[in-house]
Amino acid sequence: MTETVWLVVGLGNPGPSYAGNRHNIGYMVLDELAGRTGSTFRPHKTGRADVVEGRLGGQRVVLARGRCYMNESGGPVSALAKFYKVPVENVVAIHDELDIPFDTLRVKLGGGDNGHNGLRSMRRSLDSGEFYRVRVGIGRPPGRQSPADFVLSDYSSAERKVLPFQVDRAADAVECLVTEGLEKTQSRFNS
Repeated sequence: MTETVWLVVGLGNPGPSYAGNRHNIGYMVLDELAGRTGSTFRPHKTGRADVVEGRLGGQRVVLARGRCYMNESGGPVSALAKFYKVPVENVVAIHDELDIPFDTLRVKLGGGDNGHNGLRSMRRSLDSGEFYRVRVGIGRPPGRQSPADFVLSDYSSAERKVLPFQVDRAADAVECLVTEGLEKTQSRFNS
């Protein structure tokens, strides 16, 4: 019998100019998870992502972040799922969510993409939306700022004080999800 493998994908954009953006919360959470496995990211054979192979709570995980922009995330995710033979129901996407207030998160299985281009790309490439989502709240843009400009802007100084706790909590939710399942994770983290 083969061991269950989880593919945990942090959605974001590569490069230092995007590092502090709200849209890169998935990358931030992945960095925390990589630290918990005691490993660092390395280029994957596919050439399309950086990965960490390790264990979270005893479960085998592959942590992955694409080397492409968020809108093209699906290709690398699909290639990694095939490479590691991970079924779509063992894929977890960590991403920013406009419709959830900052410093809040929700975990769910499946659903639409709600205008999120990274999720849309994943749904298209995996030919399914039935993967887990750890939706990290960033809130709505202030005033008349466009959502596109808001997600590509850095967190405010006030938000940056709380951000490490939000990242840690989202990493805890991922770990709970892969070890204890959706129901326990939702009751603990969907505040």
